[in-house]
Amino acid sequence: MQLMAGNSSKDSGGLSSGNPEVEFYTWVNNLSSLETREKALLELCKMRESLPDFAPLLWYSFGTVAALLQEITAVYPYISPPNLTAHQSNRVCNALALLQCLASHPVTRTEFLKAQIPLYLYNFLSTNSRNRPFEYLRLTSLGVIGALAKTDDPDVISFLLNTEIIPLCLHIMETGSELSKTVATFIMQKLLQDNNGLEYICHTYERFAHVATVLSSMVEQLAKEQSTRLLKHVIRCYQRLCDNSRARDALRNCLPEALRNNTFAAQLVDEPATQRCLALLVEQLARPSVTAAAAASGAPGEGIGNAGVTDVGAGGAGGTIEGTGPSVGVNASAPPSSNPPPVKSPLELGSARHLKRLTQHSSDNSMYFLICFYLRTRVRIPNL
Repeated sequence: MQLMAGNSSKDSGGLSSGNPEVEFYTWVNNLSSLETREKALLELCKMRESLPDFAPLLWYSFGTVAALLQEITAVYPYISPPNLTAHQSNRVCNALALLQCLASHPVTRTEFLKAQIPLYLYNFLSTNSRNRPFEYLRLTSLGVIGALAKTDDPDVISFLLNTEIIPLCLHIMETGSELSKTVATFIMQKLLQDNNGLEYICHTYERFAHVATVLSSMVEQLAKEQSTRLLKHVIRCYQRLCDNSRARDALRNCLPEALRNNTFAAQLVDEPATQRCLALLVEQLARPSVTAAAAASGAPGEGIGNAGVTDVGAGGAGGTIEGTGPSVGVNASAPPSSNPPPVKSPLELGSARHLKRLTQHSSDNSMYFLICFYLRTRVRIPNL
């Protein structure tokens, strides 16, 4: 027994103190040295759940956050071209696990955002390699962002929206592993649950279409490769989108058939809450749209005037769908703005021209359904 105790002490770097806080500060001190940092990262990760106020102690320890960021930036050169080894990935993931503690704790979360530390992780989220070291790196980075989003803090949502996390999440939702897709979709769900997040995504049809296209593709894939955990988040994303009247009108035309025809009934037999969400979603979309009812009565519908689509974004009345020109706007006769129009990519310009041709040859007052049809015929709408 004495021999085993001696080996244990040696393996832990000679630390045998019974005081966890003393051991904590010893390992924190070892972070300052490159020779002892790897072991210190591992041991600090083991202490995350056992030491009260671990996150504040870590954040306010001298040089600790700088050492963690140094670990993260040290592997940037190995991302492109993809040459990251399993050993490098494990070491960085330990640093990311400590950052996740800082992201989830209410005392350190605000300072964590002020320092814009999540931006250091975005390089990992944009990688495409399917090798295991990269997948672990993406998944652990998503864990940090997910820990932030899980708090339902409006400041967190604002930060994530302003730093364009949505395109990164959508990319992973399309190409990642099942677990990475699940975490990325959870983050998307949390963004949508916030009113500002929902408004941001439904602000232009390009943003909504990108999200709707990725979700539709995921439903098609889930019909072949079942994952109840992932499906639950996808359904909740759709349900939240229905809280926006324009998105709800669009989903009446482009909701995947697999969500309407009981394709997932057997898969959700043990998930009554998700069953209710799906049933409510289908029920909401089965109701007549406000636009259709208004058109039948000769009155203007919600958000849609005689000239086309109104209030597409947060700009309120007089807004236009981005990239469609005055023919789809509310107030086509209004004087042009003194601000120059935003520069668009060739694909966006081509999309706008195609949409303009559709709307010019239609006598229907409601252009939104043409837009929905147009979006469904496009493979991809670029640039959130």
